[in-house]
Amino acid sequence: MSTPSAKTVPTGGKSKTTASGKSTTTTSGKKVVNSHSNRLLNGDGLMRFSRGRMFHRRALYRIGKWKDQQAKLKADKTKKTAGSIQKKNKRAPALKKKPIGGDRNGKERLVRTKRFPRFYPTEERPKKFSVKRKKFGDHPRRFRSSLSPGTVVILVAGKHAGKRVVVVKHLSSGLLLVTGPYKLNGVKLSRVNQIYVIATSTKLDVSAGKFDAYDDKFFKRVRPAKKDAEKDIFDSKKEKPKLSEERTQAQRTVDTIVLTAIKANADSRVLRRYLKSRFQLWNGVLPHKLKF
Repeated sequence: MSTPSAKTVPTGGKSKTTASGKSTTTTSGKKVVNSHSNRLLNGDGLMRFSRGRMFHRRALYRIGKWKDQQAKLKADKTKKTAGSIQKKNKRAPALKKKPIGGDRNGKERLVRTKRFPRFYPTEERPKKFSVKRKKFGDHPRRFRSSLSPGTVVILVAGKHAGKRVVVVKHLSSGLLLVTGPYKLNGVKLSRVNQIYVIATSTKLDVSAGKFDAYDDKFFKRVRPAKKDAEKDIFDSKKEKPKLSEERTQAQRTVDTIVLTAIKANADSRVLRRYLKSRFQLWNGVLPHKLKF
């Protein structure tokens, strides 16, 4: 404890006075707490807070810190380097003298070095904001580890919902290339999103087949030519797009490889029946307890 800077001795009344002369009690007898003033602990002249504690309570360290910062800023502003002086010398003056003809015109006049524009646009041009986000096509494609080529999966959406199909390969677009085969359950060679399939533990060996030619471009739809609306106003029939010979041949090639893999399996007869049947849920069957 350090000695106080100013001692106050309490009198018999309710009000107390501090070193600054301000009262710490109101007329009604209510005590006013002042964090910037020190108080006596007892009648022996011992103060409640030390000098160091009062330094922090009055936040004098902040004042000192602020003064140092202001002094540093002032020194930086007045400091002149060789580079700043050189830039200032290179800077063109705002006004320049221009000679004026005529006897009564003063011979020269001060004009602006850089003139203001004569016309201003009525509307501001819209700012073009650059988007640094990647396009959806540039996003990396990730597949579930259970959806490897040759895995038997269950479709849960679309017109073939409930049917079991075989995964042929992963496509760069993030889709799965699947087939029925068509001979067993009527599912053609098509692309399916992996969120619409349930992976099973059944797997076939289709590593012998080469499916590099079947990518997203191979399945791109060919749009028919637009017809004249005036001539065909009463023709309401829509022609179904026919499957190309290339797609038909691809279906045969892929199905041959998959059927060969099924035949090579130890339980080929059971596997054929498994692929032909639909997945269904009955009363009392809980899907979260099933093992696929």
